[in-house]
Amino acid sequence: MLTAPQIDPIAIQLGPLAIRWYGLMYLIGFFAAWWLGRQRARRAGSGWLAEQVDDLIFYAALGVILGGRLGYVFFYGFDQLLADPLYLLRIWQGGMSFHGGLLGVLVAAWLFGRKHGFGFFGTTDFVAPLVPIGLGAGRIGNFVNGELWGRVSDVPWAMVFPYAGPLPRHPSQLYEALLEGLVLFAVLWFYSAKPRPRMAVSGLFLAGYGGARTAVEFAREPDAHLGFLAGDWLTMGMLLSLPMVVGGLVLMVLAYRNAKPG
Repeated sequence: MLTAPQIDPIAIQLGPLAIRWYGLMYLIGFFAAWWLGRQRARRAGSGWLAEQVDDLIFYAALGVILGGRLGYVFFYGFDQLLADPLYLLRIWQGGMSFHGGLLGVLVAAWLFGRKHGFGFFGTTDFVAPLVPIGLGAGRIGNFVNGELWGRVSDVPWAMVFPYAGPLPRHPSQLYEALLEGLVLFAVLWFYSAKPRPRMAVSGLFLAGYGGARTAVEFAREPDAHLGFLAGDWLTMGMLLSLPMVVGGLVLMVLAYRNAKPG
């Protein structure tokens, strides 16, 4: 049994200004996406300019932040919103949803693709391999904050988290950082290194993330105010992720059936 490290969530304190590790993880994610995007744009025949990558990351950042907050409030905190509508604006209290952030990025991709002529899937195929590093960094931020811990377990690497009681639990944040971050990035980056049919990279991202998140949900403690949605296994995370697997596989089948490189 291990004890989760108790790290001060504030990385830098400059007078009244507090810079938190979780916020820094977002910056790392956006910077990584920007840098990786510029590397992809330099590939022969990419059809992308460095300045377009800059514009894309700006659109995506707005989508992540606005969509992530709206998604969390509507998927996980709707009761609190009804009781206090200003809860939507209290971002400093925490609460961001990946699935909401994904919807925000999809809207941003549609707007960007329309403006620059890449189309929706031309944009999402480009941006998909840039996302996992940010996802992994965000889960490291969750681990530093000692939140979103796993279910009680007796595995040798189980950890006691400071706000989760005395029993050891799965460090599910680290599982997600590995699967949604490092593994998904490696798969998407190498898969997209060669021309693929339009929609295929986007489909692989959806299926890969949905599968990884669903798998980790079996080790992750469900949100206390929601609990299990059915039996002792179905969680909100699963309910939102399983359609991603189905949708991703459908996109890949359609992509290879149409076989139009993009």
